[in-house]
Amino acid sequence: MLKSQTPAPETEARPPSHLFYLSSLRRPLVDRAEGIYIWTQDGRRFIDGSSGPMVANIGHSNRNVLDAMKRQMDRATFAYRLHFENEPAEELARQLAAKLPEGLDRIFFVSGGSEATESCVKLARQWAVATGQASRWKVITRFPSYHGGTLGALAVTGDDALAETFAPMMQVMPAVPAPAAWRDRDNLSMEQRGIRYADMLEEKILAEGPESALAFIMEPVGGAATAALVAPDSYYPRIREICDRYGILLIHDEVMSGAGRTGKFLGGDHWNCKPDIVALSKGLGSGYAPLGALAAPMRLVQPLLASGGFQHGHTYAGNPLACAAGLAVLGEMDRLDLIANAADKGDLLMGELKGLAKRFPFIADVRGKGLLLGAEMVADPDTLRPIAPAKKATQRLLDLAYERGLIIYGRKVKGGVDGDNFMVAPPMIVTAEQIGEIVAIIGDSLQVLAGELDLPVEG
Repeated sequence: MLKSQTPAPETEARPPSHLFYLSSLRRPLVDRAEGIYIWTQDGRRFIDGSSGPMVANIGHSNRNVLDAMKRQMDRATFAYRLHFENEPAEELARQLAAKLPEGLDRIFFVSGGSEATESCVKLARQWAVATGQASRWKVITRFPSYHGGTLGALAVTGDDALAETFAPMMQVMPAVPAPAAWRDRDNLSMEQRGIRYADMLEEKILAEGPESALAFIMEPVGGAATAALVAPDSYYPRIREICDRYGILLIHDEVMSGAGRTGKFLGGDHWNCKPDIVALSKGLGSGYAPLGALAAPMRLVQPLLASGGFQHGHTYAGNPLACAAGLAVLGEMDRLDLIANAADKGDLLMGELKGLAKRFPFIADVRGKGLLLGAEMVADPDTLRPIAPAKKATQRLLDLAYERGLIIYGRKVKGGVDGDNFMVAPPMIVTAEQIGEIVAIIGDSLQVLAGELDLPVEG
């Protein structure tokens, strides 16, 4: 077993924090970060096996990005879009459009993922109004899913744990089941299951009334809400067909799956599935600056411009410093061929995780694309009975890995209240040797978890 790196003692002299977040749990103070590693002020080293929350795609402290940001800082750090245009934003929009499916060439910059998805929804609605389709307002989503924490983004998020408190304050949108076809126990092929799940969208459109349906929002490769869920291949073209049939817009939330993480620039590129609108963030700025984007075709943007403009905006939209960072991130992705490395090392990591699943049969499914991978854990691999929520298996596994110097990710995958999993998504610069170290720590942590929760282990 690997030597455990235990957290700093509770008695360590630390002033009380005026910050608050999820709980009162204190974490060690970060000192520096480089590559896939983060060091704390007490000298411990952590492997960033999840790129934070799948953000640090190109790794930490890339010198070329930092130098580009410094050059921009010496010129201007802020210029409001109503007053000035700026070169970094213009050039980033041009380069980003060149990497997206043809026609998705109008870009609106924001500061993060929630802003990006909410901007997509607001663009869709304003397009409908501007084109005489004001009856369309319902954005159909999937359950479970996650599209952000603002009230607008939360309204299209399928997560009971997050949404319940705020439900009276927002218009909760209709949902269809996420395509968790691997769980189904029937006589259908995976291709048939994919069609069945896609057809649930058509059923929902008809039930809600096609005249009221505006858009369908989905993650091509799932994020935290589904632990990198991938639908059967047949799902994606059928969804596109249904959206076209009823004149609704297809929105791809690529906040987590985009910017190269899955081994393609967009997750949807694996199926040549072209959305009408796409949301990007996280890896686009790669943790160097708050940055996100909406991309849409001119056919959707022009009616808005003709009717008075996009009734939406954020103070830091198109910020020159953030866009300079984004430009440098794209440059490093190309220079280091990181999308190809995400595909290659993702295949290696997938194989290693499937090896762990053989050793620990309570891992019922390993899934994902590239370096966005997830594994779902159950109490009984035959019946897929979930681990009792009271055992807090996901959090315990994350804690065990953290004690051993590895950061991985996890959230309940059945609406935020049930379904244990873990996600592994290291920076796209990861090497084969580093993957070996990551997998060894996960294996050690799973061994301890199995012993504590009496879960099955082979051999």
